[in-house]
Amino acid sequence: MVSHDLRNPLNVASGRLEMQRKQNDSEHLAKVDDALVRMENLISNLLELARQGKPIDEVEDITLSSLVQACWDVIETKEAELQVQTDLKFMGDRERVQQLFENLIRNAIDHGGDDVEITVGSLPDGSGFYVADNGPGIPSDQREDVFGSGVTTDANGTGFGLAIVKEIVDAHDWRITIVESSSGGARFEISHVNPLREEMNASKMGAGTTDSDNTPHERSSA
Repeated sequence: MVSHDLRNPLNVASGRLEMQRKQNDSEHLAKVDDALVRMENLISNLLELARQGKPIDEVEDITLSSLVQACWDVIETKEAELQVQTDLKFMGDRERVQQLFENLIRNAIDHGGDDVEITVGSLPDGSGFYVADNGPGIPSDQREDVFGSGVTTDANGTGFGLAIVKEIVDAHDWRITIVESSSGGARFEISHVNPLREEMNASKMGAGTTDSDNTPHERSSA
């Protein structure tokens, strides 16, 4: 209902604009078109934000490495590179977790540059996973703010990407924090994830190993 109420007047405005541009396609009308497109994107993001925050009814087994690769295959990754350092298996809403990774990967590319290096790995204690990059990072006093709706430093962005990530994390009853990656970029850590039993045993056996977001295990590039 809300979607219809929001989009109906927008569709009317877009239709009238198209008719006017056939008669006089000026640069002023082009700016109006850009504004209407941005409004459509904002509406879509607001609806997505509300949808991702709904309680989760069903979960399934997820293998992190294959899911991340599926995300990578549908994103315009430019010259960016991906390193996957984990075969972590856990329970979650596959569609929402995929959206989480797509948003984090896009965020890294948008802020870290076309050739950013992105690493996905398990947390040392096996309680979750992280997404790290070698971009400019996020100042410590701004890390909580970036999850707010509409917060962005990208002139073409809507500022809902990380807000949607936070909603997905909260819906799973997980936790998300931002720290500095080993290369000085941003590292998003998602914890309180429920790994499958074999993953918990493997984590205990490997508790003495070090955790680095620079050691390549599996690499993909655009």
